Amino acid sequence: MGFVGVDRWLIDQHPVRRISERDNRRLARDRWPATLAPVRQLLDDGLDLGGLTILVGENGTGKSTIVEAVAIAYGLSPEGGSTGARHSTRPSESSLSDYLQLTRGAGATKWGYFLRAETMHGLFSYLEDNPGRDDPRFHELSHGESFLRMVGTRRFLDAGFFVLDEPESGLSFTGQLALVGLLAELAGDPRAQVLMATHSPVLAAVPGATVLQLDETGLHPTAWEDLAVVDHYRRFLDAPRRYLRHVLP
Repeated sequence: MGFVGVDRWLIDQHPVRRISERDNRRLARDRWPATLAPVRQLLDDGLDLGGLTILVGENGTGKSTIVEAVAIAYGLSPEGGSTGARHSTRPSESSLSDYLQLTRGAGATKWGYFLRAETMHGLFSYLEDNPGRDDPRFHELSHGESFLRMVGTRRFLDAGFFVLDEPESGLSFTGQLALVGLLAELAGDPRAQVLMATHSPVLAAVPGATVLQLDETGLHPTAWEDLAVVDHYRRFLDAPRRYLRHVLP
């Protein structure tokens, strides 16, 4: 019984314990994005979140749609930033966040941060106009350097809910390994929590993560070695021409 109590305490320290559909506002299942099987499953069954949850899947399966909606439902800007950021260039987010209910951890922090590859330029411009303590001039760094510097700032060194959408964009192999180390450190804090969408088999390998593979049938807990992207990378590195003959004249 004592161990169960400890586990419950640890879970309650996470900012978001569960994602579900609102009881009083339901999204029609024939309306996008509920037409995507992973989104429909999320709405039908809900999803419990641990310290680190990673969504992996092909383009168009709903990874970014889900993490974006969860970030917005938490109170984060759809274009990235903290719970206080409100910059906006061109709204393009789906309405999914309007239908989501987040069950918060008892006494957990409300702080969070959202980083997404496609809106990093706008976020860095916003930060240069509203600089934090010890912020570099992000636009003067390479894309990969700026991303790692961002994750290494005080914004990511404390309790919070951290949402990342395809952070591998612009990161070299060694840069991705560095990010794995930072994510593992964050996930080791019971007051911090990470939700990430990625195509990278490197980032999907963070120890202790719950990895969900998204496809045309839904979202499925999957061991790293059984992920489709891991299998494809292994096969490609073993015999590149096996793949290249389908795309080269």
